[in-house]
Amino acid sequence: MEKVLILTYYWPPSGGPGVQRWLKFAKHLPAMGYEPVVITVDPQQATYPLTDWEMEKELLKEITVYHTDTREPYALYKKLLRKKQVPYSGFTNEENNGLISKLSRFIRGNLFIPDARKGWNPFAIAQASKLIHQYNIRILITTSPPHSTQLAGLELKKRFPHIRWIADLRDPWTDIFYYKKMLHLAMAKRKDLKLEKLVLNNADLVITVSEPIRKLFAGKIEDPQKQPPVVIHNGFDEDDFAGEPASPDKQFFTITYTGTLNEDYNLTGFINAVKEIKTHNGKKLKLHFVGSICPKWKNELTGQFSQEVTFTSHVSHAEAIVYMKQSDMLLLVIPQIEQNEGILTGKLFEYLASHRPILGIGPTHGDAAKILTETRAGVMFNYHDSRSIAAHINQTINKNKDHNPNTHEINRYSRKTLTKKLIELLNDNKKDQL
Repeated sequence: MEKVLILTYYWPPSGGPGVQRWLKFAKHLPAMGYEPVVITVDPQQATYPLTDWEMEKELLKEITVYHTDTREPYALYKKLLRKKQVPYSGFTNEENNGLISKLSRFIRGNLFIPDARKGWNPFAIAQASKLIHQYNIRILITTSPPHSTQLAGLELKKRFPHIRWIADLRDPWTDIFYYKKMLHLAMAKRKDLKLEKLVLNNADLVITVSEPIRKLFAGKIEDPQKQPPVVIHNGFDEDDFAGEPASPDKQFFTITYTGTLNEDYNLTGFINAVKEIKTHNGKKLKLHFVGSICPKWKNELTGQFSQEVTFTSHVSHAEAIVYMKQSDMLLLVIPQIEQNEGILTGKLFEYLASHRPILGIGPTHGDAAKILTETRAGVMFNYHDSRSIAAHINQTINKNKDHNPNTHEINRYSRKTLTKKLIELLNDNKKDQL
């Protein structure tokens, strides 16, 4: 069985969506002829925004994992700037306008390029070099964020030109929606963009999670003969949804949101729609937000719906799925930012697997809207279209709208199916090396 070397910072017990993609690929690779060998950071030294110890139960004996040291500045960062937590993606656990917040972003944006986790790279590179020599490994996969992990791949490609390096970028790099909040100086921006282009132009193949992001990266690749980036979507694992089905509370109509929600996730239309429903519909509504919710929306929701809304902080992945199953409707929000048409949050695919109606709020012609339409799993509404949102919720409450999702289309996003697509790329590597 051929070994595939995977460098990933996020690995159990890390929590959040960043760990899911390659944990699930690694789970299915052995049955398809490849042995995953994972290099990750020592969890005792790592700076995870979230942890999920339940995820360790998914680690199979077929997955060999090497943990390395790291040297990161977050302990000093938290002490100097009086932070209790490592910042989440998009800064959902920070106030936007405070002086300390701006100072922290300035430091991160200009002193740690591309990010503060690059202190892991020397240790990851050393361990990877040893394994490449020891096992004659021919395939290297680096996955990011943190994008500094791609610089480890860049260095390993220089040391071992014969390996096929696949760079998996789950998010944009210098085009990420919160990039402007980092307060980069011009010199820092130029350096970051240069690093991004070096990775994109030196990797043998670039993988990403949506077509618009693929186009962003393709536009930065200089060699027209180079294999263009490939999309492998995020997805869901059928095993996570096995077992006894959970049922919603019949006393309420429960709308649930799971995951991160920062200020860019515009809830205005949804809030106005729920206010209208409260006034004209006798059905008891329950709103449940599970995860990291920024102060702005938490305060707004509490002020408007003190009797209807509940908040649950970060839970394990397994618990999040239970909350999905216990819901009558699932709320999906795409951040209202530039170039948001290609955003496909990981929760979308798990929402699909739950077979609950999905209420989407975001770009009505974006990739997420297209998937909702193709799978018949839900509808995407404009951020301010409160009237249509209210009508849709009412139709669902009153059973006037059938929910008949297209199971065949949904199954295209199962982790097993997506791993088969990855296998095709790995098999192409074998042909190239014959």
